[in-house]
Amino acid sequence: MPKVQLTVPEHLEMRIAQMVEDGEFVSREDAIEELLSTGLRAYKTSGPVEDEEPGIEDDGMMGHDDEYVF
Repeated sequence: MPKVQLTVPEHLEMRIAQMVEDGEFVSREDAIEELLSTGLRAYKTSGPVEDEEPGIEDDGMMGHDDEYVF
């Protein structure tokens, strides 16, 4: 299997280490491989997300920020 060197922010490394410690993964390497594979499958399924048109803000329905009005 090819090896890849990667630098991640400390907060991501801490989350991965916590998942390994909690027993969700056997090792750091297994965690990174599984999380990367899952992310690639999700990306392939949904594709890249395009930004909304500039200047358009989501104010909720009918101008309500915290709830939808029907």
